Amino acid sequence: MSKFVTTAYGNRTEILKFPDHYVAVSVTVDDAGVAAVAGRKIVPAGTIVGGGTLADPEEMVKKATTTAGTPDTTDAEGVLLNDVDVTYGPAPGAMVIHGFVDETKLPKAPDDAERAALKQITFIA
Repeated sequence: MSKFVTTAYGNRTEILKFPDHYVAVSVTVDDAGVAAVAGRKIVPAGTIVGGGTLADPEEMVKKATTTAGTPDTTDAEGVLLNDVDVTYGPAPGAMVIHGFVDETKLPKAPDDAERAALKQITFIA
């Protein structure tokens, strides 16, 4: 069975407030739990991700989870730089670990625990 990749041309979402000042690491984005919309499984740019990939590069990133409590805990490690298509399984992406992110461009604003965990990312509205 062959896989055909459809390329859509258009503008990408720019989540960086200052695109010339950031640090990103390459990651593999997990496809588990990503719902298909119009036949495609897309993890949007600006998704807060985690999962232990900074400690173990073999770990795939997924949407960060926060556990409420005293204090709140999260596995957030960075912000997904671009949309990643995981329709056919895990796919490569880039995770911002340092920089200035435009909070208005994110699919969901980071909560307090995520902000605290992402010490080298400044969120600007």
